[in-house]
Amino acid sequence: MTNITLGRFAAAIICAASVCTACASDSEDSPVNQQERVIKFEGIENGRDMGGLVMQDGRSVSFGKLVRSANLSEATDADVAILKNRYQLTDVFDFRFEAEEAAAPDRIIEGVTYTQLSTLPASFLAAAGTGIASSGKIDTRDLGALLMQFAFNPQMQAMAKQLYPAIVTEPQSQSYYGEFLRGVLKAKGGVLWHCSQGKDRAGWAAVFVLAALGASREVIVQDFDLSNESYAAKVEALSSQLRDKAKQQSADGTTTADTNAAIAFIKAMIGVSRENFEATLDLIDQKYGSMSQYMENQLGFSKEEQLQLRNKYLTNTK
Repeated sequence: MTNITLGRFAAAIICAASVCTACASDSEDSPVNQQERVIKFEGIENGRDMGGLVMQDGRSVSFGKLVRSANLSEATDADVAILKNRYQLTDVFDFRFEAEEAAAPDRIIEGVTYTQLSTLPASFLAAAGTGIASSGKIDTRDLGALLMQFAFNPQMQAMAKQLYPAIVTEPQSQSYYGEFLRGVLKAKGGVLWHCSQGKDRAGWAAVFVLAALGASREVIVQDFDLSNESYAAKVEALSSQLRDKAKQQSADGTTTADTNAAIAFIKAMIGVSRENFEATLDLIDQKYGSMSQYMENQLGFSKEEQLQLRNKYLTNTK
């Protein structure tokens, strides 16, 4: 399989929630009304303003400056108007790799600088390739069916669990996320960052922004986990299909598959895995000392730069 084909396949499986609505529900423990953060775009999925999140020093992130979302390939004129008028958008950071970007290029907005930083590690693509090679013929036209095919594959299950650790430990990914943070600091107007569906790679970008701004772990986890609200219906639909398939195979005596592992794979591929995410936060502490040390030493984003970022994007009022 060629690198381009592999890239497009990887894009398919990691962006499997191809149809969703940008919605988020309020959590009892949330420090801000999450509905206020939802941006009701017409053609951009999973969009939300980072504003309103309260940091440990009591200040909150300003509204109208920082946006995370899915890709901009289907952005409408109305969406562009929101980004230009409400956010004075000047910078877009795209964490997709080349094949993804070529398959669904962002809509170009006049006056906006686009920076592509592929933070999907080569090790993850290699793992995906191994899983593909062991799975026989595949069909990427129906992403739900594709995920069903791979859900019981132990190699693909392991791949899903290794995505987040690979992202945070890969030197190239670290370098790109550091470059991203410096870009956010230097931006003259609003900043938007995305991957394909705005959940994993864009989610980690949000983690590093929030960490630099002084967020608690609780706030960071809650923001990351919100992407699951957009994908809940599709996760449940495919999980139900997996249970039915496992029951049928059990009745036929043709399976020894782990249904729980298969469902975990579906949840990780369509939504985000909170379990994998929190385990990776723990990994950062164990491997690098703390998130603070990781930000400085691995991402190269100094304490002085973090202070500057806070002064730029935090406000004393919610």
